[in-house]
Amino acid sequence: MKQLTLNNGWFSNTRSDILSGMTVAVALIPEAIAFSILAGVSPMVGLYASVCIAMITAFAGGRPGMISAATGAMALLVGTLVAQYGIEYLFAATVLTGLIQILMGTLKLGRFITFVPQPVMTGFVNALAILVFMAQLTHFKGQGWIMYGLVALTLVIIYVVPKFTKVIPSALFAIIAVSVLSISLHLDVKTVGDMGNITAALPLFHIPQAPFTLDTLLIILPYSLSLAVVGLLESLMTATLIDDITGTGSDKNREAKGQGLANVVTGFFGGMAGCAMIGQSMVNMKSGGRTRLSTFVSGIFLLFLILVLGDVVKQIPMAALVGVMFMVSISTFEWGALKTLARVPVSDALVMIVTVVTVVATDNLSIGVLFGVLLSALSFAWKIASIRVTVQEASSSRTYRVSGQLFFGTTSHFVQQFQYETDPAEIIIDFSHSHVWDQSAVSAIAKIIGKYAQHDKKVIITGLNEESSRLLKRVGLSLSGGH
Repeated sequence: MKQLTLNNGWFSNTRSDILSGMTVAVALIPEAIAFSILAGVSPMVGLYASVCIAMITAFAGGRPGMISAATGAMALLVGTLVAQYGIEYLFAATVLTGLIQILMGTLKLGRFITFVPQPVMTGFVNALAILVFMAQLTHFKGQGWIMYGLVALTLVIIYVVPKFTKVIPSALFAIIAVSVLSISLHLDVKTVGDMGNITAALPLFHIPQAPFTLDTLLIILPYSLSLAVVGLLESLMTATLIDDITGTGSDKNREAKGQGLANVVTGFFGGMAGCAMIGQSMVNMKSGGRTRLSTFVSGIFLLFLILVLGDVVKQIPMAALVGVMFMVSISTFEWGALKTLARVPVSDALVMIVTVVTVVATDNLSIGVLFGVLLSALSFAWKIASIRVTVQEASSSRTYRVSGQLFFGTTSHFVQQFQYETDPAEIIIDFSHSHVWDQSAVSAIAKIIGKYAQHDKKVIITGLNEESSRLLKRVGLSLSGGH
């Protein structure tokens, strides 16, 4: 596919962006309805959220071509709130979620996405592909061979049409063709209308009717914090994935603020909190969408479908949309990771597998990423938590050459390497091949100097790099000591 840079603006890929945005809008409808049901609210709450979030992030987001809307991860978090306190508290929590995300963007917390290792990213992507695939299986319940046939036909169209023409995204062509076939033959299959009622009405400005009190804040704050963190994590992970696909960069802090603004507005227009959708973003990418125009079109065309073509949309067979999502699942999965699994370090392979298993088991992408990052951090700490001390003798002194990272994980072993009673009067500790990282390391050095001082022996510290030397001086430890 043609790669575009961030500076190419809104209209550098117009035809592809418009068509891909339309494809995404159609595919958004059943998911928005399903997520609304999951949250225990009217289907229109998810649809309104998807319209508002897509349109606002098109302008305010930091990643062109990314699709944001109501999502399952966010819906899972608010079911209890709606059940216990009602939908107005959901709207209030959505507004607060947005404010928290704006604050996170202002504090530039988006840069922490760089701490997510590649094995976690790979596991995240593969787990998403599996979840997308599994989520479609429920649509086969109670359906006959016609459903399977239409799904197969959809996939054939998606993969065959590009060999003849790329004028229209094959996914959109497949949805239209299969819909026409199903409607004209009056096939008895599940349709979008079976997912929930679609009302032809504009979202209206609405101040959440929850008491403006401290009690209300204490009720919604835990939900809003969870929504803000989960939504931001999924959005930044998605942005990073699209960065890789398109070969372009994105502004993660702007994305955090853009997601926040979108959620604030959504809360005032009768919608639920949302975030970036990897599945729909991949539909956009595979359909040729690249700029902000594709994101905006997905929102505005979704609104058009709700207001004008609601009766037509209700007749779209779910088989067509299931086929599209199967395509997304197949194309999203990093098949190459299976080939390299045996060649990468065992720790990296384990991190990827744990991330995938955790995400699939919990149905929560954020928990899987958290486990993956934690396991990666522990693996890294284990790798660097080794320090080696070699000894060089001289006539009146002994030199200890230190190799490795000196930090809280290696100080205990480090202190045990010295012969305090039998060493000569002058001890040289050479840190030319080491780095002193923290207070624990400085304390360990001070302890060694103190033990030698008890035996009236002098310790000379040499080879410290600038940062290590600065740390020791700041703490007040002299670079030479003893009597």
